Amino acid sequence: MLIRLIKVIFRYLAPDWYVKLSTLFVALMIMNTVAIFEGYWWEETFKVVNAALLLAVAVDIILPLRLRITKMIAQAVLLLTSTIAYVQFDKLYANPESWSERLDLLWFYAKQLDPYIWFAGVIFIIYLLFSKWVTTRARMIGFVTVNLLSLTIADSFTPIWLWDKVAWIVFLGLIWLVAAHLRRLERSHPRSWQELLEYPLQLLIPVAVVLALLMGIGVLMPTVSPILQDPYTIWKESKGERVNVFLGDKGLNTPTQISTGDTSSGYGRDDTKLGGGFNYDYSPVMTVTTTQRAYWRGETKSFYSGDGWKSDSNGNEPIFGEISRDMELPLREKRSLAETLSVEQTIVMIRKDHYPVLFAASPISSVHWVGKSESSIPNGLIWAPNSLELRWSNWTMRDFPAAYSVRSDITVLDAEGLRKTKAELLDADRYLQLPSELPQRVKQLALDITEGASNDYDRAKLLETYLRENYVYTNKPDLSKLSGSSKDFVDQFLFELKEGYCDYFSTAMAVMSRSLGMSVRWVKGFAPGALPVSEYGPPGMSGGIPDEIDRNPNGEGTYTVRNSDAHSWVEIYFEGYGWIPFEATAGFSFPYTLPAEAAPVMPDLTDVGDSPETVTAAQANNSLLKLGLWISLSLLAALVAVWAVLRRKQLVQVWRGFRFRSFTSDERIVWETERLLRKCRRKGLERGEHETLREALLRWSDGGKPLQSDWREVLDGFERAKYSPVKSSDEEADRFVGKVKLIMQQL
Repeated sequence: MLIRLIKVIFRYLAPDWYVKLSTLFVALMIMNTVAIFEGYWWEETFKVVNAALLLAVAVDIILPLRLRITKMIAQAVLLLTSTIAYVQFDKLYANPESWSERLDLLWFYAKQLDPYIWFAGVIFIIYLLFSKWVTTRARMIGFVTVNLLSLTIADSFTPIWLWDKVAWIVFLGLIWLVAAHLRRLERSHPRSWQELLEYPLQLLIPVAVVLALLMGIGVLMPTVSPILQDPYTIWKESKGERVNVFLGDKGLNTPTQISTGDTSSGYGRDDTKLGGGFNYDYSPVMTVTTTQRAYWRGETKSFYSGDGWKSDSNGNEPIFGEISRDMELPLREKRSLAETLSVEQTIVMIRKDHYPVLFAASPISSVHWVGKSESSIPNGLIWAPNSLELRWSNWTMRDFPAAYSVRSDITVLDAEGLRKTKAELLDADRYLQLPSELPQRVKQLALDITEGASNDYDRAKLLETYLRENYVYTNKPDLSKLSGSSKDFVDQFLFELKEGYCDYFSTAMAVMSRSLGMSVRWVKGFAPGALPVSEYGPPGMSGGIPDEIDRNPNGEGTYTVRNSDAHSWVEIYFEGYGWIPFEATAGFSFPYTLPAEAAPVMPDLTDVGDSPETVTAAQANNSLLKLGLWISLSLLAALVAVWAVLRRKQLVQVWRGFRFRSFTSDERIVWETERLLRKCRRKGLERGEHETLREALLRWSDGGKPLQSDWREVLDGFERAKYSPVKSSDEEADRFVGKVKLIMQQL
């Protein structure tokens, strides 16, 4: 029955088999080539684009070629359907009563298809064009070449690892070449083709074996680090710049989980695969003028997969899309027992990067302005009260605000009050989620650490202290310590690596806290950054920390936040207090707001050399140095040019002597004759394949009276140099060169 079904399917697909196979190859190659947008596209965008391509191919293969309009309509419908299926909609709880309200609600959901629908549509159009264009062998080879060049150039000039995609393109291209050869055989020798179809295995097995051997050898070759850097990196570093890729405060994992060392610190969106290492990038991201030192919170993630973090909102989180100036933003957390402090912040972005959220101390309570102080709040701003995120809608397409101002009502830390409550949030199982494969020894370690604690707050502090005191902070953990026996990220960190950066520490604390029944979520953003040195102490006093605390206990001022300040931590929910942050990373200290009678937390003295005056002076000095260097180089170049003009005859003689230093006089004459022949060919004096040099030159001399004697002189000089036992002198060679030059000028 199965064999009969296969035969029926084969007979149905057999007509126009090469065209259908070509459309499949076009789609698969495009799916591989769009990997060059890794780091720019969201994961959902890749899913939408790939689904649209596969559905389009399925329609092209199943429906006959003659139904072009029907196929395009079906493909468009499937493209829209797949986009809707993959997009996680933010739900707006409303009960529309009129048609205008229903249309507004429909438009609200339709806008959430942006930008996915546009990316999928553009890629779909590219697929349609190329699938109709690759009708010849030359075009097919051209299409494969373009895909290969796109991937290899992106691999060489960006930090993205694309060699696996290159291997797939090569593999598909080889199969396509075989299919094109078989298609030519079918057209040219139909009888032989029919005979081959009677023995398909004898035809396909050798092809499969050869392709498998070629790809196997290529894939299984050991990885060797490049001896030389790629040209783009060399060029950027020669200008004093760095080649960065911003994938978060973590490394870019290769398939073997070995850090490449090419990833730089910064705020990234993809946290599904944590690990590896990174290089510090000290370029500034933003300045924050604030009345209270704080962590500048970004996104939160709640689903731990064993490899990293994913968002687990499932589109069910209520959002508020109509935010007005100074409107009180609603909170879902209950903070009836907590004392709060209002913090005013003005953020000015330095980089032109796009981010999905606006950064600020958490939780944000109102927005003063976005863009400019007199501007209204743009429509792209959305408040998510559960995750406490101020989202910038369609952030890949919209320009991120150059500046904005917000107010936050942060929770004052009340340790005694927190000890009297529980760390649990009703009806929020996602904050307790753990993978079923989590090793038992992780849970047991959490129990052992917190054995003497009687409340959740003390348990959390014990976990925090244990991680800070027993594990080492490093931006490049030694991944060779991994045994390979454990697949869980936290288990590897706790029992094998025992070193890492913030993602390792914060994820470990989140997982261990959840194993004890506490409601926890993972947060990322930026550490406070650095104040200018002038704001730390009174003038004329070096290292005046006590005076700084008396003068500025809250850390008020303007902070410079850099990519190296990208950070992650955890928040634990306490009844009556809301989400309380915890800092488990060694070497970091969360700037808690303490009750009035408590001692303030000392600020970190980092980045002591970046006051505005220092930066301005350094920039001025650099500008003067560059100006002086360019003036000196310009004068030197002008002097060299004048000297070269005055000494041009001597330079020509030196160049000729260098050029022909290894030539004998006879060899110079032969070489000049060949140069003359090339010039003649360009001027239309063709030498026949059957003609000797003598015959050609005599023919040319008969046709051109002014050069008749010159042609004969060249012929005599060439034959003497080529065949005579008497060697030509240097003077004879110089005269011959002059004669050739004269002829070339007259041609």
